[in-house]
Amino acid sequence: MSRAQTTAGGVPQATPSDGGRSGPARAGGAETPGAADVRADSVSARTRQKAERTDRLLLEAARLFARHGFRGVSLEEIASAVGISGPALYRHFSNKQAILAAVLEDVSQRLVGGARLRVAAAPTPKEALEALVDFHADFALGETDRIRVHNRDLGTLDEDSSGAVRRAQREYVELWVDQLLALEPESTREQARLKVQAAIGLLNSTPHSVRHGDPAEVKPVLVRMTLAALMA
Repeated sequence: MSRAQTTAGGVPQATPSDGGRSGPARAGGAETPGAADVRADSVSARTRQKAERTDRLLLEAARLFARHGFRGVSLEEIASAVGISGPALYRHFSNKQAILAAVLEDVSQRLVGGARLRVAAAPTPKEALEALVDFHADFALGETDRIRVHNRDLGTLDEDSSGAVRRAQREYVELWVDQLLALEPESTREQARLKVQAAIGLLNSTPHSVRHGDPAEVKPVLVRMTLAALMA
């Protein structure tokens, strides 16, 4: 049984008869202990699954674009490669242009992020430059599809998307330039940038190089050539 007490407004209000030991009443639909954690885990799992599917979409799109060209691939083909329907693909990307932009922006951001880490970890500019060359060689040998797409289809992007990619590319190049100038202070920034761009171009030739040998054997050759070109 409950006792009634009067509020300031004179309205009777029921009070619990357990001496105040009861916690807040659980109104209909209120969560039981742990329900919020279960719901958060479920949301986290769905978010993770969506991210994994997006990664697979970008991987397959890069493979198809590299093989057939941007204009030679349909949205349905990309969706089929991932095992989803065409309409389901629109939950991830609004159109094929958005997929291409995501592929190329992902490449640029991964390069910038990896380069920053290696420069920060290197004790000297020489070791930083060597780490950058090694990093890019690994990337180029492992991401031949994306390099082909970048070389051939960057000009297909709209101005906003291509601008974002090019800004990231410039930041990446300047990280290399900073290390080279520390080793060759007599060079101008323009001279150092020319060397860096040529060196990266050499490494990006790997979509053709790997056709002629095992990547594990190709890499040390490319690294030595690139470092020699940078220091020439």
